[in-house]
Amino acid sequence: MINWMEEAQKKQSELLSELQQLIQIPSVLDETQSSEGQPFGPGPNEALKLMLQKGIEAGMKVKNVDQMAGHIEMGEGDELLGILGHVDVVPAGKGWTYPPFEGHIENNRLYGRGAIDDKGPTIAAWMAMKIVKEAGIPLNKRVRLIIGTDEESGFRCVKRYFEKEEMPHIGFAPDADFPIINAEKGIATLQLATSKLEQDEQLQSFTAGTRTNMVPDLARAVLHLKHEAIESKFEQFLNEHKIQGSIKTDQHVIELTLEGKSAHAMEPNDGVNAGVYLAEFLKGIMTTSGSKTYVNFISSSFFEDSRGHTLALNYHDDESGDTTLNAGIFSFNPVSGGTIDVSLRYSVTYSFEQKLTECQQLLSEFGVSIDIVSNSNPHYVDQSDELIQSLSRVYKRQTGENATLLSIGGGTYARVLQKGVAFGMLFPGEKDVAHQVDEFVDIQNLIKAVAIYADAICELASIKS
Repeated sequence: MINWMEEAQKKQSELLSELQQLIQIPSVLDETQSSEGQPFGPGPNEALKLMLQKGIEAGMKVKNVDQMAGHIEMGEGDELLGILGHVDVVPAGKGWTYPPFEGHIENNRLYGRGAIDDKGPTIAAWMAMKIVKEAGIPLNKRVRLIIGTDEESGFRCVKRYFEKEEMPHIGFAPDADFPIINAEKGIATLQLATSKLEQDEQLQSFTAGTRTNMVPDLARAVLHLKHEAIESKFEQFLNEHKIQGSIKTDQHVIELTLEGKSAHAMEPNDGVNAGVYLAEFLKGIMTTSGSKTYVNFISSSFFEDSRGHTLALNYHDDESGDTTLNAGIFSFNPVSGGTIDVSLRYSVTYSFEQKLTECQQLLSEFGVSIDIVSNSNPHYVDQSDELIQSLSRVYKRQTGENATLLSIGGGTYARVLQKGVAFGMLFPGEKDVAHQVDEFVDIQNLIKAVAIYADAICELASIKS
């Protein structure tokens, strides 16, 4: 019987080199440079091409589907095992100790944007495929690494892919946590809007955030009002909440900047929402109707409440836990009013239409509108399913620990599969640094993931299975 951990350790140098190559591509969505040849911009396209070239060099079958997604395939058989990873990343943000697009190695960690979400796990799965192929394991299924380039901004890549390519019979996504995630919450993007404007609003602009799936780490507001005492009040607010910010004044124009802490939207409490905190400060300052309505609404709806109690969207179930709300993008100007784009991560048994109807009725009384921009239903695989049982055996063999089942508020490619789960690669007890400054992957855990994925490929797709 092959010792997959030993085989993975032999590949450490190659593993780290290939991950560094991938991280050095700043594969952030850039729709300003979108074209037919690079629909999500040059970075995601370059990262996809790099992965497909690796497949060619390893003697596997590759296919590029409209520059949006692609696959690397090995093995023979009618059935298909899909492993779904992505090579696009969220923006790096500021404040990194090491360059975000370098792949710096320090203290047995490899740092970089995408190191844990999802370039590191994708490279781990790719290396597992190479190890299985080189070991000469006879397969009775085709094994296909499906690579997306728009996971962070709406899954357009896999939507196009599965319009043209077959659906795997079973699969997993190495883009979350070990042991096994069999429940993923529904993910909806909501836009809340306020108006009630006067001709001469005090709040001239309010901006924070660029993505609904990230907690905003920077917020700015420009005010037109007398600034007596506001500087001392702002300084007191910053000290009280132990956050950073700055204020600039020029006659009756005041610019406020507040710094928060970025985190993944699936657990907003891991971050500090700069937009929400800035609104919390301004609620005692604004008096004109549109300005006051906007900041008061943000404060009352989201300050110290990421569970949607004020909006009547709160819910909990045993399968997947709390429903969460992340106010991710804020925008206000005196001409059009204010908007807040929110990522709603709702529980598996959530009554979506009923809850949204209740919220709409509640908000209409306050002159706030709500639009459903997008909605992806929850995903769930029963614990008795053979896919769960097979991966549980793999995890126990490679770690010595039982595979408990988990639920998450994040969305992985598992939700686009007819039968799929998220499988790694963050191990129990590890800090989740996805979407955060100084994102990293633990090198020993990266190697361990390679061994787990190699074993999983054999468990699910070899003749012995």
